[in-house]
Amino acid sequence: MSNKINQQRRRKVRIRAKIFGTSDRPRLSVYRSNRYISAQIINDVKRETLIGLNEKSLSAPKDLSPIKRAGFLGEELAKKALKKKIGRVVFDRGAYRFHGRIKALAEGARKGGLEF
Repeated sequence: MSNKINQQRRRKVRIRAKIFGTSDRPRLSVYRSNRYISAQIINDVKRETLIGLNEKSLSAPKDLSPIKRAGFLGEELAKKALKKKIGRVVFDRGAYRFHGRIKALAEGARKGGLEF
């Protein structure tokens, strides 16, 4: 296995050790591929995914930049979360740095009404 993958795995484990989603405050987990971004709201106590969205399932205009699509995804996720009476979450960026699409998704979720 390459050194880069090991470094990512170590970063992810280090961050996950500090973050835990409960029923009061579930975890907002983000996955970023080269092409798409997806997010899930997870209750770690019951080990269940409450809400999951990805860019492919959105009705966002395709001419938007990847960063704007990530912001749109964050807003849509916040709308669905508020419908399920989820207002506060713990943000889990995984092994990714908090900039670019990850930051845009977080800001979109905050703009949509989620608190973290």
